[in-house]
Formats: sequence, C-alpha cells, structure tokens
Amino acid sequence: MTSLLKHFRLGSNRNPVRDWLALLTLSIMVFAGIVVWNIWAFDTVASGGAIGAPAVTAPPIFSRSSLDAVHAVFSSRADEESKYQTGAYRYADPAQ
Repeated sequence: MTSLLKHFRLGSNRNPVRDWLALLTLSIMVFAGIVVWNIWAFDTVASGGAIGAPAVTAPPIFSRSSLDAVHAVFSSRADEESKYQTGAYRYADPAQ
C-alpha cells in the first residue's frame, strides 16, 4: 500500500508510457472478455438453449369452472345485445 501511495506522490518518478501501456493492456483484456462472453451467449441462444436456470412450469392459476362462469356472463351479455339489435326490446331515447 505504501508503494502505491509513493507512486502517486507529486515528487515521484513517473512513467507515462508504462501507465498507458498498462491501461491499454487492461482495456484489451476486458474487451476480449466481453467478446468471448457475447459469442458464448449468442451460440447458446442460437442453439436453442437458455442462459440461466431453466424455466419451471407452474400449474395454471385459474380453474375451469371460473373460466366457464366468465364465458357464461359474456354469452348472456351477447344475448341481451342481440335483443336490442333485433328489436325485441323497445326503448325510448331521451336524447330525441
């Protein structure tokens, strides 16, 4: 830790070429890692795999009887609408 503090002290001997070379090397290594990761991820997804844990199938969250009840409600609404359209119901429009 003390050698690192000595390196950043104002009066110390600085070597900008070494610093830039270290920064460039680190950047190239990080870039290579990113490229390898993206190639692996693309190959995994392109071959039909999934990244991460496979999805667990959950049981359905609705019951068939409640679904049938909803269908019955919409069916009765459609019947009522057809009665208005065919003229079975007569109503007076207050706007006219």
